[in-house]
Order: sequence, then structure tokens, then C-alpha cells
Amino acid sequence: MKPYIGIPLVAGLVYRAWSRKSLTPLGIIVAGFSASAHALHPWSAPVALLAVFYFGGTKVTKVKHEIKSRLTLSATGAEGGEGPRNHIQVLANSVVATVLSIAHAIVLSRSASDSCFSLGQKSADILVVGIVAYVHFLGIPQSLLCIIANRSFANSNYAAVAADTFSSELGILSKSKPRLITSLTLREVPPGTNGGVTATGLGAGILGSFIVSATSAAVLPFCASAGLKERVLWTVAMTAWGTLGSVLDSVLGGILQASVVDKRSGKVVEGSGGRKVLVHPSGKVVAIDSAQASGIEKSQDATLRSGSSAKLTRDESHESRRVETGHDWLDNNGVNLLMAATISIGAMGISQWLWGLDITDLLA
Repeated sequence: MKPYIGIPLVAGLVYRAWSRKSLTPLGIIVAGFSASAHALHPWSAPVALLAVFYFGGTKVTKVKHEIKSRLTLSATGAEGGEGPRNHIQVLANSVVATVLSIAHAIVLSRSASDSCFSLGQKSADILVVGIVAYVHFLGIPQSLLCIIANRSFANSNYAAVAADTFSSELGILSKSKPRLITSLTLREVPPGTNGGVTATGLGAGILGSFIVSATSAAVLPFCASAGLKERVLWTVAMTAWGTLGSVLDSVLGGILQASVVDKRSGKVVEGSGGRKVLVHPSGKVVAIDSAQASGIEKSQDATLRSGSSAKLTRDESHESRRVETGHDWLDNNGVNLLMAATISIGAMGISQWLWGLDITDLLA
């Protein structure tokens, strides 16, 4: 992208994130670097997709925000709702797309031929598929430059992120209770549960994926041989893959991430910054360091001096919480990163197989 276009666009997006307080200071710095990396790409598509995703995600995040904030609780006990995104969240949702975007820019810089998107005539096209697929997947309202991508890789990536964002932000407003996608009986779960799905959420995911896919069909520099038919097929394929990414995110979240529910209100408890929510069921013991232990019970000093480095004590502060679904293996950021990598690599692998290309040719 031309500097006189890219610099103002990136600066404008960063300023908007700062003025709207959608990112923490560190989050803004990381997002700024990520966006700049995408703006360095010779095509305008990466930044265009980013802008569409950012503004679209911002809009759906604001839809009935006050109602959505009352459907869940924060880990501190207040009403739920997303605060500013931190640098970890930005990295989790942008690092894959950033790497692919830079890789594709490097490939283009080494090519002497016209750098158009040939829909499978060149190995570099595989990277474009990955980027577009990635954005459809990220379903958290990522602020600003959380996800950026460019061609093949960029298309599938963006589609998935948008689908997930639209699905999460609008699906929670469904009048019907979510059904747990990882349950054989599809049992009902509270709104905000990882792995909980509704028809409204699925429809919103398809819409978000379609918006990004249609945008990519309009802004990607297709080669002259690609006509309307090829662009329509591209849009359909990317919409379907992006929607699949949103569903995969629900499956991974339902299995790998613990959904914690407040027993008193029955609402899902959300960890700040996408982190895990502490849960200590009644009767479970947790370790605290010896300094804390001696402050609580000085009578135990002798025991601690005799070789014990920690004291076991009953934790009463979180007994009102329970795990509704999932295993406590990953936090929300880990699930997002895993999903982004899976959906992008999967899109690239399928493209390589269908087009009969070898991505290792890019290393030559």
C-alpha cells in the first residue's frame, strides 16, 4: 500500500481505538505494529479487510450492549461486558495473520511477474486463502487491528474472525437458550457459555463471514482471467469456511476452556483480558506461600520452619462458583489463537490440494 494512504489509515484506526478506549495502552502499541505490518503489503486488500472487520465488529459490539452486559458477570462480581482489549488479546488474534501477511509481501517482492491473485495459478495464492479465512473466525469483538490479513490466507482468516465476532455479539441476544455444541443431548446452557450455540448466533456468523468474503472479492486484485463467476464462487467458499471457523471456535471453547457459572445468579463469569476464572469448589484446598500462612496463623511457624514451604488452607472466597462446561486447559486467548491457526492452516492445506500446488515452492 502506498505510504500516503497506509500511514493515515493506520493512524486513524489507532486513534479511534485510543479515543474509544477499546484497547489498553500496550494493546494499542501491539495493534499499531500489527496494522503497520499489514499496511506495508503492496496490496490495499489487507488494510481494507481490517477496516471492514473493525468497523463491523465495533457496530455489533454496541448492539444492545447494556442488555448483553447484564447477561454475564465479570470475575470481580460486577456486570459482564468487555473492557479494553489488552496486548495479549491483540497478539492472540493477530499474530497468525501478521506473519502470513508479511510472508506474502516478501514473496511478492521477489516476483518479477504481475502480482495479481490468480486463484491457484501460483503458490503464493495459498497464503491469500489463509488470511481471508482467519478473520472470519475470530469471534471476540477484537478492536482495531486485532486481525489483519491479506490474500488467500487473509481471506479465510478474516472471514472466520468476523463470523465468530458477529456470532458472539448477536447470538447472546437470542431469545432461545444456547445449546451446548459438545453435548450429545445438546443441553441448554446459560448465555455466554463456551460452546453454547443458537440459530441466531449461527445466522449472525454467516452474515459476518459473508461481509468479509464479499469485501475480499471486491478488493483483491484478481487477474484478468477471473470474471464475475470466479468472484462469486470465491465469496461462497470463503463464507462457508468462515462460518465453519466460528463453529470450530465453539467446539474448541466447549472442550478446552472452562465456563464458570456463579451459583447464586446462574450467570457465566468472564475473566478480564480473556484470562481464566479462578474456581475453587467447596472443600478443595489451595496452597499459599509460607509468608501468607504465617500471617494467617502464627502458631504454624514451627511447622513451616521444619521444611514446609506452603500451607494448605480452605479457600472460601470462590465457593459460589462452579464449572458448567469444559476443561480448564486454555483461556479464551489460547482458544482464539488455536482456532486462528487451525482455520488458516486448514484453508491453506485444502487450497494446496485442490489447486495441485506445493507451498514449499515459496521457499525456493
